[in-house]
Formats: sequence, C-alpha cells, structure tokens
Amino acid sequence: MKRVKNIALVAAMQAGLLALVASVAAAHHGFAVFDTSSQHTITGTVKEFQWTNPHTWVWLEVPNDKGGVDTWGFEGMSPNFLGRRGWTRKTLQAGDKITITYFALKDGSKGGAFLSCKRPNGEELKMFGASPTEDN
Repeated sequence: MKRVKNIALVAAMQAGLLALVASVAAAHHGFAVFDTSSQHTITGTVKEFQWTNPHTWVWLEVPNDKGGVDTWGFEGMSPNFLGRRGWTRKTLQAGDKITITYFALKDGSKGGAFLSCKRPNGEELKMFGASPTEDN
C-alpha cells in the first residue's frame, strides 16, 4: 500500500512539473501583452532591423506632432522562422521607409507585434505568410 502511495505521489509531482513547464513555455510565446482585437498601421523609417534570437525586432523612427521623431519597437518572428520564408538579415535596412501593420501593446507603449509591412512601391512583406518577393 505504501508503494502505491509513493508511485501516486511521484506521478502527481511529475504532472505538476509538466504543467509548470508548459505554462512557462506558453507565457514566453504568448500574445498576452498585445491587444489582438484590432490591427493598427504606422509609417516611419527603419532605424534598425535586429536579426536576433529568439525574436527579430524592427526599430522604426516615426514623426511626432512636435516636429521630432519617436522610436517605436516591433517584435517579429525568429530568424529561423523568417529565413524559411525567404527573409534575410538584409530584408529591412536602416533608412527604408515602411508602413507597419501591428498589434499594439496593451500598456500603450510605442510598439507592438509586427504583422506585415509595405514598402513605398507597394510590396508587402508578411511576418507570418508568404515570403518577400525580393532576395535582399
């Protein structure tokens, strides 16, 4: 009887550990910080495209109403994910003028989850869908 209780205790502890690990993994890859109820767009100039793990980042300089610029940050998919869709570290470069479609941050900070962007020539680059048409 004691052996059965020990086995049950070990199984319960393993199940609890598995649930904890799963919740941490889900939190890392979750969209909880983003307002996914609506998409927004913003136009600016690429300041930097960070081709880094675990997620890429686009830093965009956006003109503000005071005559200056604000820097906005947009989190994208991983280089591995994007590379399989034709992106490279040079797909977006400093100085590129783009319009980004994104999910805003819930706290109102300047940035969000990068969904897609359009270049001035109308070319659309999607974070989750089709690969870019140019090989940069």
